[in-house]
Amino acid sequence: MKLFNSMHNEIEKIQPLIENEISMYVCGPTVYNDAHVGNARPIIVFDTLKKTLEELGYKVHFVSNYTDVDDKIINKAKELQVAEKEVSERFIEAYQKVRTQLHADTPDACPRVTQTMDEIIAFIDLLVKNKYAYAVDGDVYFRVSAVAGYGCLSNQQIQDLQVGARIDENTKKENPLDFTLWKKTEEGIQWESPWSIGRPGWHTECVVMIQREFQKHLIDIHGGGMDLKFPHHENEIAQSQAAYHTSIANYWVHNGMVNIDGEKMSKSLGNVVWAKDMIKKIGANTMRWMMLSAHYRAPLNINEESIETARKESMKALNTLKQAMICLERNNINETIDPSSEVYTQFLDAMRNDLNTPNAFAAIFEACKQLNNALRKREADFEEIATLTTALKRMLHVLGIAFEEIKLSEEDHRLFAEWEAAKAQRDFTKADEYRNRLTQRGLL
Repeated sequence: MKLFNSMHNEIEKIQPLIENEISMYVCGPTVYNDAHVGNARPIIVFDTLKKTLEELGYKVHFVSNYTDVDDKIINKAKELQVAEKEVSERFIEAYQKVRTQLHADTPDACPRVTQTMDEIIAFIDLLVKNKYAYAVDGDVYFRVSAVAGYGCLSNQQIQDLQVGARIDENTKKENPLDFTLWKKTEEGIQWESPWSIGRPGWHTECVVMIQREFQKHLIDIHGGGMDLKFPHHENEIAQSQAAYHTSIANYWVHNGMVNIDGEKMSKSLGNVVWAKDMIKKIGANTMRWMMLSAHYRAPLNINEESIETARKESMKALNTLKQAMICLERNNINETIDPSSEVYTQFLDAMRNDLNTPNAFAAIFEACKQLNNALRKREADFEEIATLTTALKRMLHVLGIAFEEIKLSEEDHRLFAEWEAAKAQRDFTKADEYRNRLTQRGLL
């Protein structure tokens, strides 16, 4: 398996810390609102990566968090006149529903900031005691100058960052780049700490949750959207280097952003699209197909054309699979366990090459072409059909495209036999009747 490592800006072969096992953490949402289609992309991308790794034989330990402490949650609670916990619980449930609707596997763990507070405070205290952080008036800041190589992930020079940071200079900080680890607060949910009653800064939380869930300071893959590379992931790395002398992960993977009709999605433009609404409108299969049709690192543009293309292509593949399963059922042929075929190999080669989904789709189209040709033959090669059917199922599973298994009843078998007999006797009225009944059953 090869992935583009944002740390080195090149595609690298994955060398797991433990043979045949992959530890993967993906930054989850701040739960103050419903998930939008931008949130849906990392759900789909990293679920597809997990499924690909599993198809290649790896055991994957996958963790994704919920940030349930944030000013945005406090503001939402005020707006709705409810407790913050009610807000976070409501949108965690909504996010998980979207994840399930998108045929994504539930992570092995979904830690929450509120459940990790003792560890977060202890971690900040460690940084303070080791002079990597300092307290001022109840706030605690990370001392960026104490860590060599800050900016390594985003490929930025600290001098250039300092120039930009001076625009929003906080006079309490030693350096404009220093970021908040602990914030003294007088409103919202609060915890006691050695410095003040307050709550943690966003950048610290993931570092601590990774340590807690994986019980180690270094994992294989850390993922998230491209917008998290700086400052969030950069600041995670700085803290981990200070505390543990590691960069958290050996491979940093970032998905591209989502545009709507060629424009960046934003509240100011009024073009925010909620994931639940799009799933309801076009269906999860079409949504996954559309989002995976572009390479995960590239920007994704959602418009009516891309949606319609995804709908047609996914339906074509599913209809081909359906007819192949019906053919095998009608002839009492079992599918093969082994999907080994040239198209399946092409598919896996594409997916193991930095999740090259456009090339993977080409393999699916070729599998459909071969299946349709095999189904049209006067003398069917059932072994070929069975192998291609198994391969197509496995490929669609990796992409998270759901399909229904076909099991024909005695009545279904009888209708097919009568339909074939009517056609042979050129009784087209009867043949049309049987065909309509089969169509109503969803078998044609």
